[in-house]
Amino acid sequence: MLKGSLPLIILVLFSSMAVFAQKDAKFSEEMKQEMCAKVKAAAQHAWQGYKQYAWGADDLKPLTKEPKTWYKKSMLMTPVDAFDTFTLLGLTEEANEAKELILTKLDFNVDNDVQVFEITIRLLAGLITAYELDGNKKFRDLAVDLANRLLPAFNSPTGMPYRYVHLQTGKTRDGINNPAEIGTLMMEFGKLSKITGNNTYYNAAKKAMMLVYTNRSSLNLVGEQIDVETGKWVNSRSHIGAYIDSYYEYLYKSWLLFGDIDFKNAFETHNRAIKKYLISKTKNGWFMHQVDMNTGKMIGTTYGALEAFYAGLCAFAGDIETGRQIQEANYYMWTRFTIEPEEFDFVADTITSAYYILRPENLESCFYLYRLTGELKYLWQGKVMVESILDHCKNEVGFASLKNVQTFEKANSMESFFFGETLKYAYLIFAPESVLDLSKVVLTTEAHPFKIEKKN
Repeated sequence: MLKGSLPLIILVLFSSMAVFAQKDAKFSEEMKQEMCAKVKAAAQHAWQGYKQYAWGADDLKPLTKEPKTWYKKSMLMTPVDAFDTFTLLGLTEEANEAKELILTKLDFNVDNDVQVFEITIRLLAGLITAYELDGNKKFRDLAVDLANRLLPAFNSPTGMPYRYVHLQTGKTRDGINNPAEIGTLMMEFGKLSKITGNNTYYNAAKKAMMLVYTNRSSLNLVGEQIDVETGKWVNSRSHIGAYIDSYYEYLYKSWLLFGDIDFKNAFETHNRAIKKYLISKTKNGWFMHQVDMNTGKMIGTTYGALEAFYAGLCAFAGDIETGRQIQEANYYMWTRFTIEPEEFDFVADTITSAYYILRPENLESCFYLYRLTGELKYLWQGKVMVESILDHCKNEVGFASLKNVQTFEKANSMESFFFGETLKYAYLIFAPESVLDLSKVVLTTEAHPFKIEKKN
C-alpha cells in the first residue's frame, strides 16, 4: 500500500458506494446538460493549449508545453482528429480553426515512413468524415491523395498489408503484422471507394481482411501476429485486446456500413468463438482472458483499457446481456483504481500496467449501452468516469496521460484520440440522440462517424 493512501482509499470506497447506490436514481435533463457543458469546456481548454503551444504539430506535450511531431513532418493529427468532434459538440469557432489549418497546411507529399494503421484510422478517417460533414471537396482530395500513398502497403504476396509505407517512395517494411492493423482499414478504404466510385480501395482492404478470416484456427479464433508474405501465424495468443481488437469491430461495422454479407458471416463466426473461449465470469462482472488460438487453453488472465470496447460492440451487435455483464467488469476496473489502468490481472486483482493514456473504450461501451438500453446506471457510470478524467488529468494547458493511476503522476502526452474519441464519447453519453443518430452513421474505431450506405 502506498504511504498515506488510506484516506484516498476510503474516499474512493465511499465514492464508489455512492455511485452504486445512485445507479438507478434519476438523472435529470439538467444534469445531462451540465455534463455536456463540462465536456465542451474540456475540449476548449485542450484546444487552447494546442493552439498556444503546438499549433501545426501533431500533438501537444502538456507538461512541457511543447509540440510533438510523430514523424519527420507534422501531419496535423490533432486538428484532423478533432474537427468532427468540435462540429458535433457545436464548437463552431474551434471547428473553423481546425478546418482552416487542415486545408491550408496539410500535405502528404512528405518524407515520412508511416504506420499504415494509425494514419488510416486518424487521418484518412478524419478527412472522410470532414468531407461528409462539411462538403468541402479539398477534404476528399486530401483523403484520396493519402489513400493512394498508402496503397503500396497491400503489395505483399498475400495481399495483407505491410505495417509501414513511405509516403513518397511507396517503400514498405515490417511484414509481421497483426489482425487489428490488417483489418482496421476496411471502413476507411471502403468508404473512400463509395465516395469516389473507385473500387480499388474497397477491394484491397476487403481482400486483406478476409485473408485474416480465412487463416483463422479450427476454433475460429485468430492470433496476435501473422506474416503477410506467407500467411503463417507467428504468434498464436488469442484475445480481444491490442493487436486483435478492432479487427473484430470492423467486421461487424463494415457489415453495417456496406451491407456486405461476407463481413456479417465472418463476424458471427468469430463472435461465437469469442463468447465460447474468452469470457471469464466473476463476481465483479465478465472479464476477457487470453487463450491459445489452436487449443482454446487459457494462457493469461489480464484485462485492460483496450479490451473494454467489447462490451459496447457486443451489445451493438445484438447481445445486450453479455454487453451488460462485461460493462460491469469494465466499471469495476475503473472504480477499483479510481481511473482504469492500462492492464490488470482480474484473478489476482492487481495492476500489471499502471498507466492511463486518456483512452476512450470504457466510455465508448458506456455510450452504446445507454443508447441501447436507456438504463440510467450508464449515465451514472459515465459521470464518474468523465469527472475522474477531468479531476486527475487536467493541467493548465490541456489534459495529460497518467504514469500511474494509483499516484496520479502525470505523463507528458495528450494524443489526438483524446479529441477524436474520448471527448466525443464523453459528450455523446449525455447529449440528445439527435446529435448522432446510430441508424444513419457508423463510428469508426477512432470514433469518426461515416454515413451508412443506402442498400439496394
